[in-house]
Amino acid sequence: MKQLSSLLKIPVSVLLISLSLAVTAGDPYRPSAGAGESGMGYACVMKNGFWTSFHNQALLPFNDSPSAGFSYENRFGISQLSTRSAAVIIPAGKTFLSGIYSRFGYADYKRDIAGVGCGLRLSERLYSGIQIDYLSEKTSGEYDYAGSVTFEAGLLVLFSENTRIGIHVFNPLPNSLRKKELPSCLRVGAGTSFNELLFAAVEAELSTGNSIILKTGFEYEAFSKIWIRGGFCTENTSFSFGAGFLTKFAKIDIGFLTHEQLGVTSEVSVVFKIK
Repeated sequence: MKQLSSLLKIPVSVLLISLSLAVTAGDPYRPSAGAGESGMGYACVMKNGFWTSFHNQALLPFNDSPSAGFSYENRFGISQLSTRSAAVIIPAGKTFLSGIYSRFGYADYKRDIAGVGCGLRLSERLYSGIQIDYLSEKTSGEYDYAGSVTFEAGLLVLFSENTRIGIHVFNPLPNSLRKKELPSCLRVGAGTSFNELLFAAVEAELSTGNSIILKTGFEYEAFSKIWIRGGFCTENTSFSFGAGFLTKFAKIDIGFLTHEQLGVTSEVSVVFKIK
C-alpha cells in the first residue's frame, strides 16, 4: 500500500511541474520575487527596489540601508504551486551585499535556490552586479535529486537623468559543464521617469528554448506613499496590476497576474528597513 501511494505521487508531481512551466517560460529556476514587480508584469530589470537582488544585482547600490524582505506567491490558488522567497541587503562601504533564498513546491516536489551577490557603482552612470547561485530540485522518497551551481550578472546604465537601461544574464555557462541542463536567460529593458510620480518600463526576455517575451509596465504614486501599478506580458497574454503602501515600519506590496487559461496568480511581499 505504501509503495502504491508513492507511485501515485509521481503523476501528481508531473502535473504540477507542467503547470509551473506554463507560467515560467520553461525556466523554472528563476523565481520572480516581489509583489511590486509582479504588479508591473515583471518589467523591472532597470527599476530600483529591494527585490533587485532577484532581478538585477547592478541595482543593489540604490538600497541605502540594511533591509530584509519576504514574499509569497500563490499560483492559481493552488498551494502546491506556491513560492516563498526571502532576501537581505547589507551596504558594506562602496559594495552592497545581498543574500536570497526561494522555495517552490510542496513536500513531495520542491525546487530551492540560494544565492549570494554584490553590486557596485563603477562610475557616475554605470553600475554592475553579480551573484553566485546554488539550485536544487528534489522529489519525495528515493527519487531524483539534482543540484547545480551557476551565476548571474547585470549592468545598469543611466542613459540620462530620467532614463535608464538594464541588462541581466542568468546562467551564461554551457550545459556541458554540468550533469543536468539548466536554462540560460537574457533580459534587456529600459525605463523612464516622466515626472516624480510616474515611471514606465519596457523589457524583452529570451530564455533557452523559448521565443522572445515582451513586457511593459508602469508605477504611479497616486497618493503620498501609495502606489498603483499595471502591466502586460506577451507570454500567455498576461495582464497585471497591483498596489504598494509605505508604512512607518515596512513597505507592503500586492500584485496580481492573469493567465488566459489558468486564472490569476497573486503575490504579497513585505520589506523592512533595518536601522
